[in-house]
Amino acid sequence: MTFPNERADSGSGSEAGGEVRVEPDIEPDLKDWTWVLQKPCPDCGFDAGTVAGPQVASQLRAVAVRWPAVFERADVRLRPQPTVWSPLEYGCHVRDVCRVFELRVNLIRLQGNPAFESWDQDATAVADAYAGQDPAAVSAELSAAAEAAAAAFDAVGEREWHRTGRRSDGSVFTIETLGQYFLHDLTHHLHDVRG
Repeated sequence: MTFPNERADSGSGSEAGGEVRVEPDIEPDLKDWTWVLQKPCPDCGFDAGTVAGPQVASQLRAVAVRWPAVFERADVRLRPQPTVWSPLEYGCHVRDVCRVFELRVNLIRLQGNPAFESWDQDATAVADAYAGQDPAAVSAELSAAAEAAAAAFDAVGEREWHRTGRRSDGSVFTIETLGQYFLHDLTHHLHDVRG
């Protein structure tokens, strides 16, 4: 599962003055979330194993349409706790997860059992200053990225769902389990930002 797991730099500033306060210390979550492929998530309730490969794209679109409302919330920039991402930061992360998984499903279709390029989500959050991004722009970008990822899953042929790819930690995914894992990530982060 892709969750924030690296400490953010401390800083200060004011949103009104164009600067955004960067809160300290995002709590590391170092768990291996691949277990969600075997049993329902007790936190968000999503049961990834019940989603067949050809259902991934439609379910992805159904989850993605719920995100724009998150970006319209008055508290979109507020962290519920100093160690927990704001809804905006989660939304930036989800947008980028969509981009990463679109690349991964296409890579599996093009290559035999490829190794996925490592992606440091936490370094990305800091480098791209998630907390300072424009919520309306992120909303549009997330919608576009989710649609591109859904289109990639739509393009998977009947005989391709069991093609494999692997993460740098050794976890192996079929296109189907990659889609299931991806759907859990997006669903779980909606649970994280529930208002």
